[in-house]
Amino acid sequence: MKKYKEKKKYSKVAAKENKQLLILMIPATILLLIFNYAPFIGVYMAFVDYNPNLGIFDSPFVGLENFKFFFTSKDAIRVIRNTLGYSLAFLMVDLIFAVGLALLLYHLNSKRGIKIYNTIVLLPRFLSWVLVAFIVYIILSPSHGLANNMIEALGGTGLKWYSKAEYWPFILIIVHIWQSVGMNSLFYYSSLLSLDESLIEAAKLDGANKWQQIRYVIIPHLIPVMVVIAILAIGKSFSGDFGLFYQVPKDVGMLYETTDIINTYVFRALQNGSFEKSTAIGMFQSLMGLILVVITNTIVRRISPENSLY
Repeated sequence: MKKYKEKKKYSKVAAKENKQLLILMIPATILLLIFNYAPFIGVYMAFVDYNPNLGIFDSPFVGLENFKFFFTSKDAIRVIRNTLGYSLAFLMVDLIFAVGLALLLYHLNSKRGIKIYNTIVLLPRFLSWVLVAFIVYIILSPSHGLANNMIEALGGTGLKWYSKAEYWPFILIIVHIWQSVGMNSLFYYSSLLSLDESLIEAAKLDGANKWQQIRYVIIPHLIPVMVVIAILAIGKSFSGDFGLFYQVPKDVGMLYETTDIINTYVFRALQNGSFEKSTAIGMFQSLMGLILVVITNTIVRRISPENSLY
């Protein structure tokens, strides 16, 4: 009882000391409740045969039928395979290219050069996917694309990029790297700025070359950031960037085999008026993301508690 009273007294003192911060937090909390928690009510739509005239709660209850529709369809395996496959590929290439770019910027001595290169690599992040899709089309256009013009100039035959699904895993990964590597590298570069330079100097005195400095000093310093970013990325592995997979391939049906993911599948379901089925699929994505985050963080916490997310 005494401990409870002391804890309650401490809470009141802390609340009084942080009164201004708590007041500033109120608008953000209200927005969070309205836009992030209130929509949870709509999840009930996943369990009904939705009728707009009746509303969500008066529509006939059908249980798990909307989930059954997705998992028994011929498209389920394809979209889940594509979604998970691209998420894993993006996780790997983001780690390699973002860390590599951060290391290059870290070893660049010119402040002006850092600003110029940062601007160049960050610019694609601020381009809309509509514009990115247009740039990709300029390069891959079957008739006047830069890629086919180069191939034909070298004596080859132009390729029908928008008719062959097997080309697109490579195209989408390249576009993703170009668009996101700059922003992703900033997390690692910011972490490197807090690296104690005396550790690098000590490594040099011990005769370590550049590669050994990176391997034994810099990479261990980046591991906590890598782990956190990886856990968050794994949580989104059942989702995907809608703009990348819808705008860049231009929603061409012949490319669905390698470009269709759960998000684009849900979007087409919404276009057909299947609100309850798209809600069920979205709920499945969210639950799987939550499960993967918890599992991944649990594994990390058991191996290296100081690097876990929580």
